[in-house]
Amino acid sequence: MQEEVESKSVNLAVRTTTVTARVLYQALRSYMQDTKNMVANSRARAQTRQQMKLTKQQIKAAGKNTPVRGKQTVKQLMSQGQNVDCTDISREDIKDFKRVANKYGLDFAIVKDKQSETPMYTVFFKARDDKVLEKVMNHFAMKEIILDGKEEKVKPSILEKLRHFKEVVKNTPRKDKEKRKEQER
Repeated sequence: MQEEVESKSVNLAVRTTTVTARVLYQALRSYMQDTKNMVANSRARAQTRQQMKLTKQQIKAAGKNTPVRGKQTVKQLMSQGQNVDCTDISREDIKDFKRVANKYGLDFAIVKDKQSETPMYTVFFKARDDKVLEKVMNHFAMKEIILDGKEEKVKPSILEKLRHFKEVVKNTPRKDKEKRKEQER
């Protein structure tokens, strides 16, 4: 019995100099407003939680149906129901190939050939993307020609630049500032 009374009791604290009927009425009124707001807020939070669960489920369902773009596994590429072709690329060129292929929106999968002594990679791509692969290879070949034609310039490190500029500052003549005091008359 005591626990039921304690669970249903309410503590109400009001700062006032004198307790009048009007002060008591306003305190009870503000308490009732607060309880209504708390109930409304808890309902709103429950509704937003339900909406968030629904949107997460919808996102997961939509993610299963949308095809993967860019780099993917061979299994994902084959599951899209299109013919697949392949070509070989050396290890040094694989990073540049990925960058250029993603730029052109090519769907591809890369598999390392473990039987060969030199590291070679096989790139699988959709047969309908044959023209796109041709553009990627042309762009890739142009980069190779440009790199072979020019000497490779290594960018100096920031520390080397800093040392260089320290030497330049050290070797520049300094102007001595003249200190003058002017007398006011």
